[in-house]
Amino acid sequence: MTMSNEAQRYTRVLSIAGSDSGGGAGIQADLKTFAALGCYGMTAITALTAQNTLGVSGIHGVPPEMLKAQLSAVLDDIGVDAVKIGMLHAPDIVRTVAWALRHYEVKQVVLDPVMVATSGDRLIAPDTVQVLVDELFPLATVVTPNLDEAALLLGRPIGHADELETAARDLLALGAKAVLLKGGHLPGDEVADLLVSGAGPAQRLASPRIASRNTHGTGCTLSSAIAAYLALGNPLDQAVAKARSYILQAIAMGANVYTGAGHGPLNHGHAPLALHKRPRG
Repeated sequence: MTMSNEAQRYTRVLSIAGSDSGGGAGIQADLKTFAALGCYGMTAITALTAQNTLGVSGIHGVPPEMLKAQLSAVLDDIGVDAVKIGMLHAPDIVRTVAWALRHYEVKQVVLDPVMVATSGDRLIAPDTVQVLVDELFPLATVVTPNLDEAALLLGRPIGHADELETAARDLLALGAKAVLLKGGHLPGDEVADLLVSGAGPAQRLASPRIASRNTHGTGCTLSSAIAAYLALGNPLDQAVAKARSYILQAIAMGANVYTGAGHGPLNHGHAPLALHKRPRG
């Protein structure tokens, strides 16, 4: 075997999100997803949470200056091919992230507006929502709210499948380039998500619902998988389709596993890939 002398580097993905002490969501789920999809994962932690499969019992925010220090340390030295943004609990935290995206001219950004945990716990202060929309929606490649988060953003409930496209278009009007509105909270045997952008018609992605109590971290995992596939060079529609395929398999492969007494994690490592390398230049 001959070894190339060409300088190489890994495909790099940064998660800007909160830490989940239970390991199923947040930073921990993101790192597991990046690794499973062959990407080199990095983190800038916005908050520490005390949580498990039963819910969130405490949140301790990281000061904005410490978040900025994490972002600068990673982006000055290692660089990034895509960023996934999760839990941002306070306005100054949002503004710090927006500064980093602009300063380092990050091109691939997946914004998961984490506002409500799977357990129903609210994870964002009310005064942060408008700042999130104003500062980050215009910088994101795609925004990935679930129905509860979309309802908070739009100020109205979304209770029927025929309301998805109108809601997604209204989220676009808030400044997003593209929106993946996740319909998993609607009842029925099918889960349908809707991808919309200003460039064309809505794309409906549907699959049979998988019976599982282990759904903690599904939103974090999907958004981090989209970021990984964008970093690997996929266009947005393909990145979303591949990420959905990954998460469906992760749910299915973890459905019969018991972790804790509540909503357990997905099986992120059901089919891991080797770290992807590319020319350094």
